[in-house]
Amino acid sequence: MDALVAGVTGKLEALEAALYGLKQVNGRFTTEDGLVTAEVNSDGALVGLTLDEAITTLAPTEAAALILSACKQATETAGEARSNIIATLNESLAGPSTQPDGQLAPGPDSARRSS
Repeated sequence: MDALVAGVTGKLEALEAALYGLKQVNGRFTTEDGLVTAEVNSDGALVGLTLDEAITTLAPTEAAALILSACKQATETAGEARSNIIATLNESLAGPSTQPDGQLAPGPDSARRSS
C-alpha cells in the first residue's frame, strides 16, 4: 500500500510541476537586425512586441513580414518549451514497468480461495 501511495504522490507532483511549468512558458525572439522583438505566452498569444525606431525606414510590407516572422519564431519557441514539459510529464506518468513482458498487475478479482 505504501508503494501505491508513493507512486500516486509522485505522479501528482509531476502533474503539479508540469502545470506550473506550462504557466511559466513564454517564447521570445529578436530578429537578427534587432528591429523586432516578439514575446508570446504559453498559449501562443502575443504579450510583448518591441519595435526599434529604425523599422520606420522599411517599406510597410517589409516591416509587416519582419514582425510576423518574429511572432512565428517566438510561438515556435514557446511550443518547443511546452512540448518538452509534456514529454517530461509523460515520462513521469509512465514510469518504469513493474510487470515483465507487459503483463498486467493482478487486480482484486485475481484472489483465489482454496477450497
